[in-house]
Amino acid sequence: AQLSNRDMTATLLNNLKYFTSKHATENIGASELQFLTVWVFGDLEQKLGRNLLINALEYLKTANSMRVAFIPNIEDQTFKPNNLNYLVWAAMHSLPYNEATDTVLSWLKLKNDIQDIPASTVEYLSSTELHIKMLRVYSQRVLGLRKNEQLIIANGKKIGPFQQNDKFSVDDYGLIDRFNALQYGDKIRKVLVESNLNDTDDKITSDMLLKLYCSLVPRQSKTRFHIPYDAKEEYSVLKLNPKIKDLPYFDVNAVVDPASRSAQKLAPILILLRNTFNCQMRVFLTPVSQHSDMPIKNFYRYVIEQEPQFEPHGRISDGPIAKFTGLPVNSLLTQNLQVPENWLVESVRSVYDLDNIKLNEIGGPVHSEFELEYLLLEGHCFDAISGAPPRGLQIVLGTKNSPGVVDTIVMANLGYFQLKANPGIWELRLRDGKSADIYDITHAEGLNTLYSNQSIKIVISSLRSHVIKIRVAKKTGKQSMDLLGDEDDQYQTGIWNSIANSFGGSVTNVPEDETINIFSVASGHLYERLLRIMMISLLKHTKSPVKFWFLKNYLSPQFTDFLPHMAKEYGFHYELVQYKWPRWLHQQTEKQRTIWGYKILFLDVLFPLNVRKIIFVDADAIVRADIKELFDMDLGGAPYAYTPFCDSRKEMEGFRFWKQGYWRSHLMGRKYHISALYVVDLKRFRRIAAGDRLRGQYQALSQDPNSLSNLDQDLPNNMIHQVAIKSLSNDWLWCQTWCSDSSLKNAKVIDLCNNPQTKEAKLTAAQRIVPEWKTYDTEIKKLMAQVEDHENIAEHENYMQGEKSRISTSGDGSESGSIKHSEL
Repeated sequence: AQLSNRDMTATLLNNLKYFTSKHATENIGASELQFLTVWVFGDLEQKLGRNLLINALEYLKTANSMRVAFIPNIEDQTFKPNNLNYLVWAAMHSLPYNEATDTVLSWLKLKNDIQDIPASTVEYLSSTELHIKMLRVYSQRVLGLRKNEQLIIANGKKIGPFQQNDKFSVDDYGLIDRFNALQYGDKIRKVLVESNLNDTDDKITSDMLLKLYCSLVPRQSKTRFHIPYDAKEEYSVLKLNPKIKDLPYFDVNAVVDPASRSAQKLAPILILLRNTFNCQMRVFLTPVSQHSDMPIKNFYRYVIEQEPQFEPHGRISDGPIAKFTGLPVNSLLTQNLQVPENWLVESVRSVYDLDNIKLNEIGGPVHSEFELEYLLLEGHCFDAISGAPPRGLQIVLGTKNSPGVVDTIVMANLGYFQLKANPGIWELRLRDGKSADIYDITHAEGLNTLYSNQSIKIVISSLRSHVIKIRVAKKTGKQSMDLLGDEDDQYQTGIWNSIANSFGGSVTNVPEDETINIFSVASGHLYERLLRIMMISLLKHTKSPVKFWFLKNYLSPQFTDFLPHMAKEYGFHYELVQYKWPRWLHQQTEKQRTIWGYKILFLDVLFPLNVRKIIFVDADAIVRADIKELFDMDLGGAPYAYTPFCDSRKEMEGFRFWKQGYWRSHLMGRKYHISALYVVDLKRFRRIAAGDRLRGQYQALSQDPNSLSNLDQDLPNNMIHQVAIKSLSNDWLWCQTWCSDSSLKNAKVIDLCNNPQTKEAKLTAAQRIVPEWKTYDTEIKKLMAQVEDHENIAEHENYMQGEKSRISTSGDGSESGSIKHSEL
């Protein structure tokens, strides 16, 4: 059978002889270690091949711990006694180490005038022909060398192949030697001296060192360093000895701040290593001496298993779990998942409100199940000519049979885009219409990515992140056209319509300019309850068609399951949008702040281009007016409009932070606006790159934990000089905390904002302030009860049908049929 590359290399290593310097003894393999092994592949009948070996041997004469082997790689393998390749190979194997070096060096310099050939070399020449043939096979199969091609391998690292005009001098070999010593040689030499390993019966050989180098170099760390130990380790270092001391073991050192978030992730990984490998482990506890704030505010479990888990009957288990025990029962807890950057995960089963968990009120375990719904395909797109991102460029991802499964728009920030995908073969291209009419794709690169004829084929074959880079260029004659221009065209239609079905959305056929688009976010059962009431109040006062857009990331299974029934009952349309916080944008650690970020940071990419205007309404708002009035409002060139905070409740003056300190000087007489209700002209918003500006400002400010306390409203107010805000009248948003009781009668939208004085619960405030709130709540509960009854009846009927089917197939009225019936 043909040997593998690994076996061929092992055979060559075991049979090679080496040239060495005069500093070495005859028995080089047993008594003196060579820390640099150089293999020279080539043809000594060529000038380049001779120079490579001459320079190697010249440096070898001054080196202390180096050995050189010559391996012929020649085209003509017919035995010729005067051929340098045969002579040098025979001399290397027949002469003493240091004599071979001087003899071969003199032959190489003489080239064609070789007279004195030692008798032992002449005797060995007869066996060289077969060796030369085998070495040519090795050079071809393992190294991929063409005939007569020259190459150097130094401690397993390939240098070359060389071209005929290339030069490799004595100084270059010296550079290899110094680099080798700096990389690992000096460290290994020091360990050998300090441990006296070579004084034992099992001596270290030069071949062992070569194998060690080949194992270490590809795996080296950029930040590899030694941790010194002192007397204090008795109190600050956790030491765990190897489980089996007589076997080789890994030496694992971990330096952690025990009161840090990173320590929460590292601890289970260390436990996994401890359980999986035979290792000696030291955990250095290095806490920060003082903290201004509690560094750990959460209970954490890292879900990882050392091996697949199976059920008793042999089926693989549903998956790993995170189990929390001993949690405080009186504290209000929130469950949150930290998943890889490219995972979109959703909750598929949860009875309890995962945003508001109070164990003393539940009286039992809280169980929730999540599923990996999508794997993100991320990318960066740039103009091949200008290098700038093609802002507003539409990209579509699909398959051969369904070319338009998912769409997105390119950001100006880093030319970033993201698309939802799953394992399989996908095709990415520019969307038909304006994008494909103006631009061509000119290049694409990335893992498992192939570009051909304006289409990019991508294979998603791993759960790991998949990031691609795309370059586009404007077509001839289209250089002056703008994707986000004001010209009317047929292109601004239908982006993302295909995505609606995958989200269970209800796509409307109503013309877009007649539909009022309402955006809202909610998380937790309380806010979802408030959200449903906000929807009813808006629908009861608005005559125009309404389409709701909800951020799917944080909705519960109960809300999304009930949404189709509610849409059918009240005659509205809806769509669930999803977006994963980009990895390059500073991450928030608290769930509420992340939700605030979604309200403002991604308005330009969350919605399709045909959505020209959208109104954000807080989940805890109650609408008392026709929202079309706000939808039709002229924003006067501003990309969005907000309502300023009321000034009419005088007793709250001390809490109006925007009238003092930073905000007073920054606003320069302008008003501070509240984010519970705002309208966005998305066409204008995209055209002035408002989203890119907001993300840039957020990135700069969010690094400071004291900045952007109220992220969703601090950010647009802080950017008021760069991104203008149109101020709505205070009638559009009334809040009892800041507005007088007398102004309630004119309120078009009521917001249940928090009161820093009373800290009144939202449900209590809603029932006290808004009389119709109870009516809406009762109406929703009645509809939910009807839906539940219908589902129970349908489930019962399906069960009965199944039972009847089983009874009817039992045969001739057998006992099994009657038993089934009686059990039912």
